[in-house]
Amino acid sequence: MKIGFIGNGGMAQALASKWQHGHQLLLSGRDPQKAVTVAERFGAGHGNAAEAAAFGDVVVLATRWEDVFDAIDQAGGASAFAGKVVIDINNPVDIETFLTTRDDGNSLTEAIQRRLPDAAVGKAFNMAQVAVWEDRDMTYDGRTMVTLFTADRSPAIETIGQLISDTGSEPLHLGGNRHAYQLEAAAAMVIKFLFSGRDPHTIFNFIQPEVKPIR
Repeated sequence: MKIGFIGNGGMAQALASKWQHGHQLLLSGRDPQKAVTVAERFGAGHGNAAEAAAFGDVVVLATRWEDVFDAIDQAGGASAFAGKVVIDINNPVDIETFLTTRDDGNSLTEAIQRRLPDAAVGKAFNMAQVAVWEDRDMTYDGRTMVTLFTADRSPAIETIGQLISDTGSEPLHLGGNRHAYQLEAAAAMVIKFLFSGRDPHTIFNFIQPEVKPIR
C-alpha cells in the first residue's frame, strides 16, 4: 500500500515505524530538510503536501488539527484527494478546557469529508499518545489494544482496519463518521488525564470478553 503523510511529527513517525515494512511511505512537512531527515529513518520518500497526496493510495492527515484545512489547500484542494482513502488522526481539543472545539455537534472528520467529497475519509489513531504507537507490543494489562475507528464506506473501512492491524492493534469499526465526534470527545478525556501527569501510555481499552453460545 502507498501511504502519504501530510505532516512528519511524532504521530506520523510512530505510525511510519509500524508501516515501513510492507508499505511504501512518503512523508512531507513544512520544513523540507526535516522531511528528508525523518523520511530517511524509515526508508521512505519525502516531499511536500501535494506530492504526499499524489503519492498515496492512503493519505494520513498528520498536522496539528488547527492546520488541517490549510494543509489540504496546500496539497491541491479537494481534487488532489479524489479517489483516496484519507485518515484523520486529529483531535480538535482546547488544552485549557479539555473540551472539543467543535461546538456544532459535528466532528472534524465530518468537516474534512465535506471538504473532500470524492475521498473516502475516516478517523483513527486519535485516542492514544505517540508513546503508545511507538510500542512494539500493543498489549496492555495482558490484552491487545483495541483501536476504534470510523468510516462511512468502502474502501476506507477495510483499508483503515488493515492498517490498524498492521500496528499490532485490533481494529473495531465504531460506525460511520457521524460517530467520529464521540471519538474526539473520548480523546479529550485521555488528553486531560495526560496533562494532569498520567503516564503517556494511558489509554481507554475496549474489553471484549469471549462470547459463548447459550446452551
